[in-house]
Formats: sequence, C-alpha cells, structure tokens
Amino acid sequence: MQKDFHYYATYCAAVIAGFSHEESLAVCYSAQFVDMCSLTLLKKIGGPPEAATTQLQMELMNSRNDIVSRQNITRIWSSFHFLPADLYSPVKGGRPYKDKFHLVCGPNGELVKDTVELAKKGSLQAVGIAMHVLADTWAHRCFAGTPSLVINNANSDFYEITEDNKRKKITFHENVKAGDNIEQRKYIRTVYYAEENSVMNLGHGRAGHLPDYSFMRYIYMPAWGNYKEFYKDNPSEYYLAFSQMVCAMRYLRGETAGFEKNMYDTDMMQSYGERIKEILKRRQFDASEDWKKFGEELSGKEIVPFDINMYQKEYTDASPKNRALTGAGRFFAAAKAQKSMVTDRIFDSGNLLAGFSKRIGGGVK
Repeated sequence: MQKDFHYYATYCAAVIAGFSHEESLAVCYSAQFVDMCSLTLLKKIGGPPEAATTQLQMELMNSRNDIVSRQNITRIWSSFHFLPADLYSPVKGGRPYKDKFHLVCGPNGELVKDTVELAKKGSLQAVGIAMHVLADTWAHRCFAGTPSLVINNANSDFYEITEDNKRKKITFHENVKAGDNIEQRKYIRTVYYAEENSVMNLGHGRAGHLPDYSFMRYIYMPAWGNYKEFYKDNPSEYYLAFSQMVCAMRYLRGETAGFEKNMYDTDMMQSYGERIKEILKRRQFDASEDWKKFGEELSGKEIVPFDINMYQKEYTDASPKNRALTGAGRFFAAAKAQKSMVTDRIFDSGNLLAGFSKRIGGGVK
C-alpha cells in the first residue's frame, strides 16, 4: 500500500473508530512512518538501529547475501509489511521450501490478532504500526517478506481485469525513470535474477507496484502456485482491510470487548461503504486527495500533509532520558516490540529464517 491508504485512509478509519482528530493524526502518521523508518534515517537522528521498519533500495542493494543479512531482511519485512498468515500450515517439499512458504503473507492469521493485542498495551504510535501491518496483510497477500525465487517470482503473463471483466495485457519494464503508465498498462518490476536468495526476489518486486494500487484487479501466475492463474481483487480486499482497521481500532479504544480474526465493522459498511468503494475503484495511482476530502468531512478538521521530519527535531533535542517520551521515541519502542513479537513467533515455529529468538523481558532483542 501507499501513502494514500496508510496515511489518509488510516486517518478516516481512526475517526470512524472514535479517535479524536489529534489522536487520528498520531495514528496515521505512525502508520505511514513505517514505510520511512530506515536504518539510514535512524543513524541520522541517533535512533536505535533495531527500530528500523523498512530498508531503502540502496540499503538492500548493499546488503551482503549471507545468512545473517537475509535474517535481518526477513525480520524487518515479515514483521511490518508481509506478516505471515500461517506459520504451521501443511506444505509439501523440503525444509527450506517449507520455511519460506510459512512466511507467505495473508490476512486473518494468528499474527494479526497478536499484532492488535500488542498495540492494546502500547501508545497511539503502536496503534499506527499495527494498522500498517494489518492493512498490508491484504495488499501483500500471497507474497513473502523473505528473498525467495520459488515463492515470489511470477512470469510475465499479467492481465488487468477491467470494469466490464475483460482482460487487458500488462507489460513490464525496468526503467525506474520512466515510471508506471496507467493508460498504456506499462509498469516497473524488479529485474529477473535466477538466484533463489537475491533481494530482487523479495516481496512483490516481481509484480511491481500492482499490489499497492487500490483500483487494480489482475490475474497473474505466481511461482508458489506452480505458475497457474491467480486472481487478485484489490478494491474488494482494500475494502475489507479498511473495515477491519475500524473494527480493530474500536477495540483498541476500549469500545468493544475483543478483536478476533474475520471481524469487520458492519456499522461502517452501512454508513460509508459506497463512498469508500467509490474511492477504491477509481482508476488512479494516488487516491490521497479523495481520502483527504473524505477524512476532513468526517472530522471537520484539516488533515495536514505527511512530513517525515515532523518528530525528528523533538527527538534529537530531547535529553537521552526523555527521548522515550517523544513521538518518535514511542514509535521506536513500539517498532521494537512488534519486531520482537513476530521474530519470536517465527522462531518458536522452528523456522530460523528470521534468526534466533532471545527472550528478554518477554520479547526478542
């Protein structure tokens, strides 16, 4: 997903769930900041390196292709962007393949519930992180947050499904400067690299940005499915993601007694469902303006644009003992807790792709 959903749509969901304007801004800022908090940024402001929630392209390209580096990649991407759906699902094949298949992302897994429960104990920043993770389980469904050709590769037979249910051929290129072209259906994807553990085979790189566009309905042939046709309906799945976020945030506010898998907010669907579906189906790369307008109608307040630098000065100016009380400090603490929890669960399943678990104070350091 992109800023339009992680920032503006998350704000809308938070307001509908009952958070105030100021609280909703804190939640959606942290949800978007998950895509920004790299090791490079943390070094710049003196933050804890273990709080990294993403990796820049140059960080990935400079990463060594050894087991320790791959474990670090997996800890970050599986914890925040490709939360595993089922660490114990029955899988045919050898151990290396099983371990990677068990990291395939999907919604309504036990780890989604664990993520929401963890946020219940934390700050508004923890709520924002949880909403990013939850939303991405829908957008990134069927891709894994670990480098793997046998899981994440796909052939070139991609087709967009139009409103009248016709197939339109999608083509790919590797020219980053040219960008994506919505009218010509030409999109960027990572270069094919026949090395199983190459970072080129991380996540949905071989599908380009198609999983991140809310309007996109497409058919593709994934490696994990033996290159058989698989259909993804982003508008429908993003709609469920939004409804589930509202449901989760009502629980996190204390409005409902619990959060369970496959729970969706029916009140939200009845009140705002058609408006939300309209935004999601509109064929555009960036729906930020549509979500912003909707959010400001909901709250009657202005949604300020996302600014990556917003909390950095507060953090750097604070004394070491007071940094934990700043917005960035709370984000870093919540990020470390989320990464610890997910790494712990992966390790407990007998899977070492995210490294070894060290329980310190109930978590993984």
